[in-house]
Amino acid sequence: MNTYYVYIMTNRSKTLYTGVTNDLYRRVYEHKQKLIPGFTQKYNINRLVYYQETSDIREAIAREKQIKGWLRAKKIALIESINPQWRDLSADWFET
Repeated sequence: MNTYYVYIMTNRSKTLYTGVTNDLYRRVYEHKQKLIPGFTQKYNINRLVYYQETSDIREAIAREKQIKGWLRAKKIALIESINPQWRDLSADWFET
């Protein structure tokens, strides 16, 4: 069975990035190391603050699009519903 993740990452300024992946560990590492050029590299998006998993890729993509369509306040409410301190949920995943 495959697992897919919808996730939200941020930076110190709380700029938000929503994505979908089949390997959350690898994708967060790529963001933290700035391996992929683009928005997350430009804005130093390096803190995982929310994720959910599903076994259905169509469901994951639909959820990502849903979240991306929300106003910022609704995204913040989603994050704070599981992570009120905005902790980096991946803080202990990698060697520093």
